[in-house]
Amino acid sequence: MVMRDLVSDLTALVLPLPPYPGAVSGEDDLDGWSMVADQVQREREELGEQLRLAWQEGDVDPLLGLVAQARREMLDAERRMRLLVAYGREFVGPRPYTLEGLAQAAGMSISGVRTAYDDDEVAEVAALTEARPRRRTGAKPPPTSDTTAANGSGSAGTTTPDAGGTT
Repeated sequence: MVMRDLVSDLTALVLPLPPYPGAVSGEDDLDGWSMVADQVQREREELGEQLRLAWQEGDVDPLLGLVAQARREMLDAERRMRLLVAYGREFVGPRPYTLEGLAQAAGMSISGVRTAYDDDEVAEVAALTEARPRRRTGAKPPPTSDTTAANGSGSAGTTTPDAGGTT
C-alpha cells in the first residue's frame, strides 16, 4: 500500500489549482491559466517546506496547525464583518444602510444584523475611522480620541446607501 504524502495533500487543499479552461479556450486563456497555475505551484512548494520544517523542528502537526489557522482566519473575518455592519448602520449618513441590504450581503437574517455588533464594535469603528457615529437611540456615545476632538476631524466623509427598506 502506498502512503499518501500528508503535506502534499494539505497544500493541495489549502492552495487549489484554478480550473483548467479547456482545450477550446483561446491562447490568452491558456497562457493566463498557466501563469496562475505556476504561481500556485510555487506557493504550494513554499507552504510545503514551511509545514515540513515546523513539523520536524517545532513538533507542530501540519493538519492541526492549518485547522487552527483556518479557525483564526474565520474569527478575524467574523470580526471584520461585525465592524463593517456596525459602520453601515451607525456611521453612514444621512441614513444607515438597510437591515435587508446588510443581511443579504452578510448572509444573515435581519435580526442577526440588528444584534451582530454592540457598543464595543461601534467604539472600535469610531477609533479606527476617527468618525463619529450617528445618534443612537438609547445608547451611550462611544468614547472619542483626544486627537479627534482636538483637530475637529470627527466627522469624516460618509457615503449614503442607495438601497431602500427597513432602517
